[in-house]
Amino acid sequence: MMIDVNGITLNYEVCGSGRPLILLHGNGEDLHIFDKGIEQLKGRFTCFAVDSRDHGMSSPCPELHYSDMADDMVAFMDRLNLENVLFYGFSDGGIIGMLAAMRTDRITTLVISGANVTPDGVSPKLKRFMKIMNRFALDSKLALMLNEPHITAEDLRKIHAKTLVLAAEREAVTDAETKFIAANIPGAKLHFIKGEDHGSYIVNSTKFVKYLIYAHTQM
Repeated sequence: MMIDVNGITLNYEVCGSGRPLILLHGNGEDLHIFDKGIEQLKGRFTCFAVDSRDHGMSSPCPELHYSDMADDMVAFMDRLNLENVLFYGFSDGGIIGMLAAMRTDRITTLVISGANVTPDGVSPKLKRFMKIMNRFALDSKLALMLNEPHITAEDLRKIHAKTLVLAAEREAVTDAETKFIAANIPGAKLHFIKGEDHGSYIVNSTKFVKYLIYAHTQM
């Protein structure tokens, strides 16, 4: 399905019934990373899997900014009049989820995993790799990660949604960054997932499902 927001078109798929659940992928991915998980979630939630701008089948853009992408998600919820939303964002989707939760009360529960609040919040090894790749092929998605986000503790304190912060044991984001996020979102819960890396429990996996159900039923 397609929906127009902020001068662009977002592609999304919807299925299931129950509380609205938005699932937002990471950089360079699309909504299909959640296909397996949605099979287990659609009996409990109305699942909205969305392609961010310049990803999947959504509109291409010459440059990307997390703030614009967050505005897209707020407009998406407004257009569909979604309330009491459980928003799940992975990696870049988590960054977008945090920014969106600062801007709307429609998100009442927020789950993020593998998200950072500064460009230096990723592992030094990953940042070096991205810089090298960007020298050979200038790419708006790489540029986004190299230059953004810039989310402060004061910004994080604007989030009023019940929040679960997840990170893998072998994460692309530093532990210090993840702990900073959890410490500054009021009432946030933090959980490190043993035996996993940045996307192993999410991409084409069902392992993340239990954390969304926990957030829905226990928070």
